[in-house]
Amino acid sequence: MSRQKKRTIFNRRSAIAKGYRSGLEEKIARQISAAGHDVMYETSIIDFIWPAREAKYTPDFWLPSSDGGFFVETKGRWTVEDRQKHLLIKEQCPEVEVRFVFSNQNAKLYKGSPTSYAEFCDRHGFKYANKTIPQSWFEEGEMPNEPNK
Repeated sequence: MSRQKKRTIFNRRSAIAKGYRSGLEEKIARQISAAGHDVMYETSIIDFIWPAREAKYTPDFWLPSSDGGFFVETKGRWTVEDRQKHLLIKEQCPEVEVRFVFSNQNAKLYKGSPTSYAEFCDRHGFKYANKTIPQSWFEEGEMPNEPNK
C-alpha cells in the first residue's frame, strides 16, 4: 500500500473518531478554528423537494385473475430506494397491486433497524410472502373458465 493511501486511511479514521465523515471535513474544521471562528458542523437541516422525474419500473412476474391480477416482485435485498419506489407506485398508481416474495421476510431494513421487511409491508399495506408464492395467491389467479390444474 502506498504512503499516500495509508495517510488517507489514517486521516479518515482520525476524522471519524472526532465526529467528521472525512479527513477533508476535519481539515476544514481546523482551518475555520484557526481563523478564529466557532466550528459549527452539521448544525442545520435544509428542507427541499427532490425534483420530479419520470421513471419506469419493470415488475418481475404477473399473475392474472378474474378481478385483474397483480404483480409479484422477488426481493433478496430491499434497499431504501426500492422501498421509496414502491411507496410512490402505490400512491401514484393505486390500480396497480405489487406483492413481494422475500428471500427472508425477517431481514431488517438496514443494519441495526428494529423494522423487518415484513413489518414494513404490514405498516404500508403491501402483501408479502417468505421464500415462495403462497398457494392462495395462485388460487386468486385462477380464471373462472380456466380448468383447475
